Amino acid sequence: MIVAPDRRPLTRDFFDRPVLDVAPELLGRTLVRRTPQGPIELRITEVEAYNGSSDPGSHAYRGRTARNASMFGPPGHAYVYFIYGMWFSLNLVCNKEDTASGVLLRAGEVLTGTEQAAERRPKARNTRELAKGPARLATALDIDRSLDGTDICSTDPDQPLTVLHGHPAKAAEVLNGPRTGISGEGAVHPWRFWIDGDPTVSPYRAHVPRKRRSRAA
Repeated sequence: MIVAPDRRPLTRDFFDRPVLDVAPELLGRTLVRRTPQGPIELRITEVEAYNGSSDPGSHAYRGRTARNASMFGPPGHAYVYFIYGMWFSLNLVCNKEDTASGVLLRAGEVLTGTEQAAERRPKARNTRELAKGPARLATALDIDRSLDGTDICSTDPDQPLTVLHGHPAKAAEVLNGPRTGISGEGAVHPWRFWIDGDPTVSPYRAHVPRKRRSRAA
């Protein structure tokens, strides 16, 4: 018998815990993005944990800024940032206020709103690629800085972002390893979590230093 996914929003208490407890338990949950064109629902298949001021890989490592202020807020809110001057990424804030912990949503399977997501991701070769990577996920779901600070635990039916209980992944299905593209001390932490064998999970890429352009003599 197929059991329908649980449609209740995750509570504040779910996110008000250490980020390394929250991150793997987000796998299999349902992210809902409500847009003027209709809702898009996504099953979360890959995440990364960032542990605030104690984590060299975190945006909060050097303290609060205008850019990362939402990370220092209460749990259960969105932190959206702009990267490389081109892409947005979505994080979910965890733990106590001022700890600045968060989970980056790296990939997922689009369940509903596929046509809408595909219009935003015309280069995707198939539905598996629509949200295969954090920038692709944000693009497919029309996520930008206007959603920074959104309360994802709200029961308001018009709230633009919500995370539902869904079908949480079983512990035996979850793998973990180093985070993608992190350099220095933060590269050793095995804080990337994904559902084993899921085709929407993005490929792992180690950090590659950017080459500086040589100046003409």
